[in-house]
Amino acid sequence: MHRRDKDVFEVLVREHTAMLLTYIRATVRDRGIVDDIFQETMLTAWRRFGDYDPNRPLAHWLRGIARRLVLAHYASLRRRHAYYDESLLEAVEQRMSSIDSHTGDTWPDKIAALDLCLERLPESLRQRIRLFYTDDRETAEIAEQLNTSREAIKKRLQRARSLLAECLRQKGLFPLPSPEVQS
Repeated sequence: MHRRDKDVFEVLVREHTAMLLTYIRATVRDRGIVDDIFQETMLTAWRRFGDYDPNRPLAHWLRGIARRLVLAHYASLRRRHAYYDESLLEAVEQRMSSIDSHTGDTWPDKIAALDLCLERLPESLRQRIRLFYTDDRETAEIAEQLNTSREAIKKRLQRARSLLAECLRQKGLFPLPSPEVQS
């Protein structure tokens, strides 16, 4: 790889790091595994950068590398009797692609919008989101900590996600759900 290509690669990676980490975190809960998959994705992208077609979105290419690594991770777990639904990866990719398609916004702008939406949540919902997504706590553990039922925690998380999605929709960053076809 030439020095100029290396410089371009480094800039592109910096621009896409937050997006890629978000994608991997959406599919893998263990932070150590997330970091490992991210590092391996970057190494693979570095080695294969000459194969990248600059006429295609880099974000999609990077997520494709990460997707294969996530699948390999879950395949190794499957040998140890763990199960993973591959359709989750496809759903996350579709959602990430729809977010990517909004022109004029950088990924940090989109994260800033999410942060604003998080701030608008009532403190009780924000706390549950933080415990579940930031602190990687299981719903049973959160329920025990907050002295409530696991089902109540799941309902609150569902409510918080719904409010976040609505806030992001209002900001034009989250597509409306596709209408169901009536038969």
